Amino acid sequence: MTQAIAALILAAGKGTRMKSDTHKVLHPIAGLPMLLHLIRSFDAAGASERVVVVGSLREQVEAAVAPLGVRTVVQEQQLGTAHAALQAKAALSGFDGVVIICFGDVPFLRTETVNRMVERLDQPDQPRIVVLGFRPQDPATYGRIVADSDTRILAMIEYKDATPAQRAERLCNSGVMAVRARDLWPLLERVGNENAAGEYYLPDIVMLALKDMERSVVIEAPEAEVLGINSRAELAAAEQVWQRARRAQAMAEGATLIAPETVWFAYDTKIGRDVLIEPNVFFGPGVEIQDQVQIYAFSHIEGATVMRGAKVGPYARLRTGAVLEQGSKVGNFVEMKKAVLGPGAKANHLTYLGDAKVGAGANIGAGTITCNYDGFFKYGTEIGHGAFIGSNSALVAPVKIGDGAIIAAGSVVTRDVEASALGITRATQQVKPGWAHRFRETMTARKKDRK
Repeated sequence: MTQAIAALILAAGKGTRMKSDTHKVLHPIAGLPMLLHLIRSFDAAGASERVVVVGSLREQVEAAVAPLGVRTVVQEQQLGTAHAALQAKAALSGFDGVVIICFGDVPFLRTETVNRMVERLDQPDQPRIVVLGFRPQDPATYGRIVADSDTRILAMIEYKDATPAQRAERLCNSGVMAVRARDLWPLLERVGNENAAGEYYLPDIVMLALKDMERSVVIEAPEAEVLGINSRAELAAAEQVWQRARRAQAMAEGATLIAPETVWFAYDTKIGRDVLIEPNVFFGPGVEIQDQVQIYAFSHIEGATVMRGAKVGPYARLRTGAVLEQGSKVGNFVEMKKAVLGPGAKANHLTYLGDAKVGAGANIGAGTITCNYDGFFKYGTEIGHGAFIGSNSALVAPVKIGDGAIIAAGSVVTRDVEASALGITRATQQVKPGWAHRFRETMTARKKDRK
């Protein structure tokens, strides 16, 4: 790809059908805002310029894209899509390449499609504009494209302005266009608003090019790729589209999903080979699962690394910073946060490990918790290699348990325990013979007296 690419993303609209205080394009799919899915595709295509046109709820969009080095320009009044695109003229004044214009709610636009559009502009017939079309199952109110057998566009019409014959066309406008920068700005400046909505329509640049006796062409993409998202229902449908594709990819790459439809991946989940994933497992962002890991049902994993041969769950929760090293295991109702479980170490059930480092081969008994927070600050716990922590123990951080040490069940440990030592903190047990029998007799008599 020799042509420089600029992404011009339109995201100034209110998105009122989403019924949300969050901007439409920031609603997530697989844990990533849909706008950022789109930006990732442009980045992979090598876009050297990325500009987002903002308007309503602009502060939210600006905050989301600023860390990525994406620039924003403001459309103060929503006067139409051509007017929105024109707002980027100054920002791209020094750019001399191909501008790809699209909407921010089209998260599945593929890098390959962006490249295909740019390549089509470079074909010998040198079209002035390349439009991405699609054929939806239900064309509904999409703008229509009328093209000849040679893919040359004869007309592009918004649904409101289309005749019954034009509405019968099945080829629809996705809103994605490729135009050379030197052609784009003069065309946008010529767009008028003599239409049913009184708006400046972006597709009109195709008709202006046609008046100039310039050729514009359409290439097609599957409906799923250019799926626009305007409501919560459409967001849920888009999530399903993404998840189905990601599940298929995971299985094709060597993972076993017992009930694929119940497993939910994040946009960046990494899954190794020979991984077994049982039903109802959820992956949040930032997860790496290495080879031969087993993840049992109803586990929730985010921001965690699970190394080769480890086992998770069922009903486990791994939070940000959790690391299970080779062959380690967390079982049912175990939660880890910013904690490392060393090779072969086990926390089989009913345990919380926060801000902790557990050595190789250590065994964490049921009901153990690391008390890592005093209401103001977090503190760390270190558990040595081969240590054994008895059930129902509380390790009050900061505290260190030495290699091979044993903590007796029911202990509240507030001081370091040296290697190979026994740590025990319990009140002295008392046994009073016959007390229970006398108590029952007394209470039974009292109950009879009250009747």
